[in-house]
This record gives sequence, structure tokens and C-alpha cells, in this order.
Amino acid sequence: MDQKARWICHPEYQKLTPIKVFKKQLDPTELPVHEESLKNRHTLVRKTFILDTVPETAILSISADDYYKLYINGCYVAQGPAPSYYTDYKYNQMDIAKYLQKGKNVLAVHIYYQGLINRVWTSGDYRQGMIASLDLGDRYIVTDDSWKYADTQEYVESGKVGYDTQYLENIDARLQIHGWKTLDFEDHTWNFMAIKEKDDHRLVQQITPVLEVYPVEPVAITNFGPGHFLLDYGKEQAGCLRLQAKGERGEQVRVLCGEELQSDGHVRFDMRSGCRYEEIWTLSGQEDELENFDYKALRYVEIETSSSAITPASITLMAQHYPYRNPSVIDQCSEPLLKEIWDLCARGVQIGSQEVFVDCPGREKGQYLGDMAVTAMSHLYLTGDSRLYKKALYDFRGSTAICPGMMIVAPASLMQEIADFSLLYPLELLHYYEYTRDRETLADLYPTAKGVVEYFARYEREDRLLRNVKDKWNLVDWPSNLRDDYDFPLDIPVGEGCHNVINAYYYGALKTLAAIEAILELPITVDPEPVRQSFQKVFYRPEKHLFADSEQSNHCSLHANGIALFYGMADETQAIVDFIVEKGLCCGVFVSYFILKSLCQSGQYQAAYDLILNTSDHSWVNMLREGATSCFEVWGKDQKNNMSLCHPWASAPIIILIEDLLGLSSDDGWKTVQINPHLPKQLKSLSMSLTTQGGQYTVTVADGVVRVNEA
Repeated sequence: MDQKARWICHPEYQKLTPIKVFKKQLDPTELPVHEESLKNRHTLVRKTFILDTVPETAILSISADDYYKLYINGCYVAQGPAPSYYTDYKYNQMDIAKYLQKGKNVLAVHIYYQGLINRVWTSGDYRQGMIASLDLGDRYIVTDDSWKYADTQEYVESGKVGYDTQYLENIDARLQIHGWKTLDFEDHTWNFMAIKEKDDHRLVQQITPVLEVYPVEPVAITNFGPGHFLLDYGKEQAGCLRLQAKGERGEQVRVLCGEELQSDGHVRFDMRSGCRYEEIWTLSGQEDELENFDYKALRYVEIETSSSAITPASITLMAQHYPYRNPSVIDQCSEPLLKEIWDLCARGVQIGSQEVFVDCPGREKGQYLGDMAVTAMSHLYLTGDSRLYKKALYDFRGSTAICPGMMIVAPASLMQEIADFSLLYPLELLHYYEYTRDRETLADLYPTAKGVVEYFARYEREDRLLRNVKDKWNLVDWPSNLRDDYDFPLDIPVGEGCHNVINAYYYGALKTLAAIEAILELPITVDPEPVRQSFQKVFYRPEKHLFADSEQSNHCSLHANGIALFYGMADETQAIVDFIVEKGLCCGVFVSYFILKSLCQSGQYQAAYDLILNTSDHSWVNMLREGATSCFEVWGKDQKNNMSLCHPWASAPIIILIEDLLGLSSDDGWKTVQINPHLPKQLKSLSMSLTTQGGQYTVTVADGVVRVNEA
């Protein structure tokens, strides 16, 4: 970014002092009132310039708060940046030479400031505007007060969906500024952007690429009558609609989107997740074009209007997600259900990988630290691309400026804290290193991981166990009805006393931190063994050979035993293994990762495989039975009152298959040839394409032998 580039903003935001939106979740301090008229603001910005010749390269650096969509000479180019804290604010960099021409050119930028406190962006703080620098070789085009803007008028009164996640986009084409992206548009009546003299964004180049955006064709079209039809895109998508129509001035087009159908064949636009995707497009009487700005989670689009002004051919779904190049796929498998489950999970991870790992692409759109333990590793095995994982680790480091024990959704202006998730950070850092061997990042983020452990150490009692961790939610599992009757009051703040799961995670964080210190050849500063011994003394019930939920309880839940087994806290494991096999997956889909892993670590590979393919109501098979095309938030549609039909935290089978059942790892450069005693008896043959950061491989299974060859 050229130093002469200035942060420019709409004049209404120029003199505003940023609102301090960061605080501890349970801090009762009220945020300053945000002016309603300054929320949900779309601003169109233009800069024209002349080129005598088109350079071979033209590097554009660009960012905006909250978000931008960039067009050059009328063509869509990119959008961004990734959500960021203002102290580490991301900008994108790209070569735009192919979009330029000799003579007049125009950079057209659609800036959006949402102004809400949610999980999507660090918004609601009055930081609005953009910055850009175009390196043409012999000169720079930079943002200054010569850039012109216009306020949009077409976004008329609308509601919000999800957890204040996004505004609906009811658009009146009669108020639209047509052609503003193009070269021949006359902008002489537009005003000039203002320079934010004391802007406090600290700009850092984004290490991840901009999103991949592409059109998706419907697989089926249902006509209900004139001007009324349904488009089915075949599977779960995340994206925006582009519509074209010509009708009577004032004619309204009702646009309904959803993830599933109702019993009458119409789209369920009032979705289970709490998103009601119902929008109105009012036509101008001319050739109109609608382009949504914010994306939705959807599979179906239903259109209702009074005439034939719009047809299925005039609708385009522009899907978006993190760029996927040759993702890992199962091509053939002797167990068809395993391939279906892989595809289900892989689809969820693909849609859930936007500029961050979103927990879901509809209701929340936030990057959760706990979800990432599963989603980020699945993404690595699907893509071989570690950049999004690395960026996420740094995102959560940024949250330690708010609390050393971390926020668990970041970067965001909504403050949420869950102790269980914070204690997973050291493990997620170690997993990243084990895949990438990126020692530099491990060393750089080690102090952050240590800081998390030290933060929770303040809650230790004399026997080193944690009690009364009241400043953060103690989750155990979510939703609450999938906690297997865990016997401890998990209110916010948590009840008095000492309970199992938080201490299992604490021991795991200590154990992992010690492993990181050993890798980095640092002095070992933590000793997890006293915590393990106290854990056994307090929670182990010798008459049952199981761990109880709390110090006072004799109830032994799946969670109290599965997570303890995962971290190697049990001396006697067979009773716990038998208990898990008997219980099955009576937990949430997130905790299923720890349950399956604990079985594999105990040598029970067949049991883990059987649980992945089990056909109960708590299974991936149940998701398939209920019509899933991407993995659900919970096992079934009726197991949570606001569940989403796309939640990549349910993608554990991808990790278990690669790491445990096939036994593949980067340690031997993905060149395994082995007779694998871990292979389940049903898995007689398999063929898959595996993408790693080192290249592409083919993996085959036949007669108990796993072979990996370079593709």
C-alpha cells in the first residue's frame, strides 16, 4: 500500500469518534448508542484515470470497512477484505492489468458499512470508508479527496435476519443509479469523499486470496403459474442473486430463498435457522438488474410476480467461497455410505470456508474458535491450503487484546466467551504445525497459547483443578439437549464448584503447551501431571471404572469420559471404551470428533468406523435420510429449534478417515505404502484423490494395503 494513499470515508463519518465495541462478554457496561441512520449504508465510489499505455502489471492494494465489491470498467473483479480488527486490518492485493485499457478507465467500488454488533464483522464502531493504491509502474493512483461518491437510495426499509447477522435487501429499482460502474457514466454531480485525518486502521496485507465467485445453474425448475416458479440448485449453496427483468413501473417481484421445501413443494423461506429470506424487488419500467450485496445460505429460490417480467433464464446464483483447486475427493469406495458422508462433510466445509471459517453461512456467519478445531483440519485435508488456518490462528491472537483468555468468535464486534473453546487454542496451534511444519508460526504464536493457559491458571485451587470459571461460558456441548444429562449447572455464569469437562480441556491445554515447548526446544514451564492425578482422584468412580461429571456427582456422561480419554487421562481405558461404544453419539456433532478420536487413540478403529456409519438418529446417515447435501448443525432437523442445515463443525469423518483409518500423515511426505491393520473390515476397496500442500496424490485401498502415489 503506497504511503500516499489516504483513508477516505463518507463525509458523515469523517468527524465521528470510533465507538469502543470491545469488552468482556459479561461486563455490564452499555455501548454508546449508534445512530440508526448511519447503519446499513451502501456507498458507491468512483475514480477515473487515463492510461497512455496498459502496463504489463498493475498491482492494486485495496481495503474497506466493513466490505467492498470492486468493478473495473464495468467488470466485477473482487470483494473483501476478510473480517479484521482495526488494529490488524486486512487489505487485498491483486494484479488488475487485464481489466485496464488504453485511454479512460474507471475504478468503481461499492462500499458497505453495516453498523450492527454481530459475529460477521467488527462493525458498529463508526469506522467506515476505504483505502486503495494502484501501482502503474510509473505512477500511483491513490485514494484521496478527488474520489467521488453517491449515496444509494434503492435499499428501502427492510428487516434483519439471524442474530442481527444481515439486513434484507428490498430494492426499489426506480431509485437505483443505473450504469454507475461503467466508463460512460456521468458522475459530475457526485460529491467528493472525505479524508479521515486521524484514521486508526493499522493495515496488513491479507495472506489469503479473495473469494472465488462463479455462477451456478439450477438442476430443476418448477413452474407454479405465470410469473411464479422455483429454482432448485441441487445442493446447499452460499451466494448472491443477480436478477434481470423488464416490467411495469412499480411492479413488485417477491424473491424467496431457503434451504429446503415445505410439504406443498414451495420453498421454506422462513427457515429453521431463524433467517426469513423474503425480499421485494420493485421494478422501474426499464431494463432492470438486481445484484444482492450480502450472501445467503440457500438451495432454492422461488419467484412470484404478477407478469412474465422475469424468467428463470434471467436469474443467476453467484456462489462464493474460499478458492478450492482440485479438492480431495473419494472417487470410488466399496462402502457407498462412507463416500456419501465424505461428500456431505466436504460440501459443508467448502461452503463454510469464506474469508473466515464460518460456523454457518446463514444465521451467524462467525468464526468460532471451537468449531475451528474440526473445520480447519477438514479444510486442510480437502485443499492442502494452510493459509486460512494460519490466518485464523492470528485472528484469535488479536482477540487477546480484549481478554488474554480469548474471545471465541473473532474477528467480530460481538463479544462471546466460552472457556472450553479458549482451551483448545494450543491444540489447534499444534495441529497446524503437525501438518505444515511451519516452525516460525508455531514460535510466533507460542506466547499466545501460553497466555491462554496462564489466564485459566488463576482459577486453579490447591489441587491444580479449575473451579468457578465464571467469567466465561462453560459449554460442555451444544445444544444443551445433547449433553447426555451432564450433571453440573452450566448457567451463565457457571454454577459453584468443580466439574469434569473444563478440567479435561485444561489438562489438554497444559499437555499440548508442554509438547509445543519441547518442539521449540524451550524450557518446559508447565507440568500437567498433577492436574491429571487430581482429576483421577476427584472424578474417577472406581466402582464404575468411569469418570463422573462433577466432584459431587455420580453421573457419568459420554462427555466426561470421551474427552478425558481423548487427552489420555485414564489409566484403565477398556471400561470407558465399552461405555462409549454402548452410548454411541449421544452428544453434539462437534464433540463427536473427540469421541471418535478417543476410540482410535485407544486402538478401537472398527468401533470408530461403525459409529461414523451408524444409522441411529444421532448419525451422519440420519442427515442423509433427512435430505442433507451438507453436514447439519445437529444430527437431525428437529434436535435444535434454530438449527442450520450447513455447519462444518460436523465434518469429523474427513479427519478420522485420513489420520486414523487410512493412517496418512505428512511425516513421510504422503508416500505411504502399508498393510494397514486399522482398516475396517467393510472397507475392502477405496480410491481417492488427495490434495496436500506438497502436491496431489492418489490413494488406493485393496486387500488391506494402503498405497499413496503422486498424481
